Amino acid sequence: MRHVFEAEQWLPFAPELVFAFFANPQNLPPLMPGWQKARIEEVFFVAPPPPPPGSPARIATGAGTTMVLSFRALPGLPFRIRWHALIPEFAWNDHFCDEQTAGPFHYWRHCHSVRAETRDGVPGSIVHDRVEYEFPGGPLGDLANLLGGRLQMHHIFRTRHRKTAKLMPLYAERRARR
Repeated sequence: MRHVFEAEQWLPFAPELVFAFFANPQNLPPLMPGWQKARIEEVFFVAPPPPPPGSPARIATGAGTTMVLSFRALPGLPFRIRWHALIPEFAWNDHFCDEQTAGPFHYWRHCHSVRAETRDGVPGSIVHDRVEYEFPGGPLGDLANLLGGRLQMHHIFRTRHRKTAKLMPLYAERRARR
């Protein structure tokens, strides 16, 4: 059975900057839990359409980009899992989606969307993540989701939000210097 997980994070940065951060695959491994020791093994870039004028983006994964990421599925495991992903959708400063083409899930589709939102008079952005996923094994996969899979999704996105909050100011500072 397919499951849906959604999360949101507000950041005090313009949507164009936030989108540029997430659209750059080099920023993915630092957002994952440290114990996973995630790394990008390969990327075949398909350039997105030209960015809008003034965009801070330098590297972005356009529709058709494929990549292979490897990571540890559980803390302390000596072996790595390879995750093959495809970017089937990309719209500048709005959203992009990634789908697993080979890896640990029976199905995985993660859409990242960004929109402007002002909070307490501070302009910023909302990052909305929607993940549709299915564990392998049919009913056993559903049981795995109940016993810990959904909890692990919460943990991974809490970690991701915490790390994003730390990395975005550094990214914004680097972009301001260019």
